[in-house]
Amino acid sequence: MEPIIPPVDKDAIEKELTKERFLRHTNKGDNILYVVDAHNAPDTMREIGRLREIAFREAGGGTGKEYDIDEFDTMPVPCQQLIVWDPHAREILGGYRFITGDKIDMSSGVPRIATAHLFDFSDRFLREILPVTLELGRSFVSVGYQSSKAGAKAIFALDNLWDGLGALTVKYPHIKYLFGKVTMYPAFGRENLDLILGFLIKHFPDTEGLVHPIRPVESNALSPDVQRRLSGESYKEDYRILNKLIRERGLNIPPLVSAYMGLSPTMRMFGTAVNDEFGDVEETGIFLTISEILQEKKERHIESYKDEIGEEK
Repeated sequence: MEPIIPPVDKDAIEKELTKERFLRHTNKGDNILYVVDAHNAPDTMREIGRLREIAFREAGGGTGKEYDIDEFDTMPVPCQQLIVWDPHAREILGGYRFITGDKIDMSSGVPRIATAHLFDFSDRFLREILPVTLELGRSFVSVGYQSSKAGAKAIFALDNLWDGLGALTVKYPHIKYLFGKVTMYPAFGRENLDLILGFLIKHFPDTEGLVHPIRPVESNALSPDVQRRLSGESYKEDYRILNKLIRERGLNIPPLVSAYMGLSPTMRMFGTAVNDEFGDVEETGIFLTISEILQEKKERHIESYKDEIGEEK
């Protein structure tokens, strides 16, 4: 395990956060969203890599390197980095990296994206869906903003990221889908992970077989015991049961999992793969149709951006 690099100079980061890289103001927390990449903002990229590695190690994963920056961050047409910037503390609160499907290199016949070593894609997915999809990854909230001790900034950090994703759906109007993954860590406990996976399989199945994991996790998510526990007659009832079972163990459903589940009733779950390059964490593929996102979420994260830029709805 390599020691993590020291913090990057804040002045160097601010110099790279120019008006050309400004995306929008957040709805809550008085923060600012920027989009940068490793080529146009190398110092900011180093700080993103540093913060990602700290956050992922804290949760039980990570690369073990001095910072989390890989080929997808630095390739000729790199993933873009969506970040939440606190202009008062001069800190990055969290981030996502993304690439639009039309920018993905398909020269080898396999998409050059981080999820390609975890999942196999159907011909239909590659031909019809991926070109109009925003592929998401490396979601993180800086460790200092994951605790309730950080106050309102911590409460709003993940919500701020959704503001950014909402803006991206407007900035890239050809994009119809969001494809990402949620990471669940071994320390969460096999029984708890099985309950969450069982819930996702029951309510958000990929009935078309669009994507499936290359190395599926060995799980009891479909066992009679798990399905018996999640025997509610509706999504809401099962969610209450799941939340109660997880809380009884002194835990909470991971925030990103809850956030995705609360975005759209037609979300799909593409199975769960073991990521042996990232501390053997479990990566669950998540797929959303933008037009089917709940109206409340659209108004909060998408329509608010249209108001900010003065675009007609």
